[in-house]
Amino acid sequence: MRRTNAYEGKHVLVLGLAKSGSAAAELLIKQGAIVTVNDQKPFEENEEAQKLSSLGAEVVCGSHPLDLIHTELSLLVKNPGIRYDNPLVEKAVSLNVPVITEVELAYQISEADIIGITGSNGKTTTTTYIYEMLKGGEKEPFVAGNIGEVSCEVAQQVTEENVMVTELSSFQLMGIQAFRPKVALLLNIVEAHLDYHGDLINYIHAKGNIFKNQTQEDYLIYNADDVDVSELVTSGQASAKLIPFSTTKYVSGGACIHNNQLEVFGEPLLHVEEMSLPGEHNIANGLAAAAAALLSGAKRERVIEVLKSFRGVEHRLQYVATHDGRKFYNNSKATNVPATITALKAFEQPIVLIAGGLDRGLSFDGLIPYFNGVKSVVAYGETAEKIGETAKKAGIENIHLTKTLDQAVPMAFEQSKEGDVILLSPACASWDQFKTFEERGDHFVNAVKKIGQ
Repeated sequence: MRRTNAYEGKHVLVLGLAKSGSAAAELLIKQGAIVTVNDQKPFEENEEAQKLSSLGAEVVCGSHPLDLIHTELSLLVKNPGIRYDNPLVEKAVSLNVPVITEVELAYQISEADIIGITGSNGKTTTTTYIYEMLKGGEKEPFVAGNIGEVSCEVAQQVTEENVMVTELSSFQLMGIQAFRPKVALLLNIVEAHLDYHGDLINYIHAKGNIFKNQTQEDYLIYNADDVDVSELVTSGQASAKLIPFSTTKYVSGGACIHNNQLEVFGEPLLHVEEMSLPGEHNIANGLAAAAAALLSGAKRERVIEVLKSFRGVEHRLQYVATHDGRKFYNNSKATNVPATITALKAFEQPIVLIAGGLDRGLSFDGLIPYFNGVKSVVAYGETAEKIGETAKKAGIENIHLTKTLDQAVPMAFEQSKEGDVILLSPACASWDQFKTFEERGDHFVNAVKKIGQ
């Protein structure tokens, strides 16, 4: 860990605990800061606050008094989920108190190079791809950020012999000052989190922060097929070496499909059909990850091996098993229609789709143009009838409604044949029957296991 004297004896407020806030507060205490932590959860029920109090932090719980922001305050470290129109954050900005997220602290103390990955979709898959590709290479990888451990915890463990593979959200990137990844990846941009950012332009600019401090010594891997990404990167704001990737055209000096092969820096890696994860979006993720890994010391043979064998991240188009020639995929993370559309586009085989969940009063008609590869729909939960009606509009005749996901899985197996894909891609939140999409996906996996017994 690189020692910094920047916070010695300085007053710092950590706003919002959870994992990132607690880790930031502990790090700042180690760095000699005078730390105050503020969290909504009452002290008696707040284990993180109790621990930080025992370490010497001043703890204010249960409310957010404005007088926590004062002229002697040197820094506000906020939980990424806390918006900038929060009264404490607004007061800090008005007093010119710097407002950061914990990834900035991680950068300041990390001895290792950082690979930073952001985008509206595919961050977790690409981050995991890179982490797996780097194993056995020049430097041992650590994964951090939105997956794995909190960044400033990992930054305390790594040395120059390591590399930090860090997934970054727009919320985190809004709170950086000097943060500078050696390799930055900007995967794609679609409308998201506009309630937080206000509009698409602010969201795009937040994503662009990933490369704002890079220099010619660094690399920026970007999606040349995404108009917003390309305009942002090529507008003159990026100083890093630009590495484009594309699934639709040949790009020189980057990563693309050429002669039906994944080609990176002019060298073919493998044929498209050899990739273990289906879908054009996963080809794009694989190209970006391969470029980042090779730039960071990965062995070419390892990169190819991972592209051939990677089974995916849990609940994100995750291959589960094959039973009697039917392949099962868990895409429980698809909590809305666009995510399910992406999954449907990933397969050439006939699909038996399992969908359903919480009824938010939304239409599912956006799925209709993408049902051409779907042979049967098994809908369950609160939205079963709505999804069934949508499937009927699309001309699907084989439609079955069930109450629960546990009933839907064997029903889907009954409607399938050898060579089919049975896909859980709900297009709904999980909260009618499950606490989280992860719990829903685990139920699906267990139900699939029962079919094989």
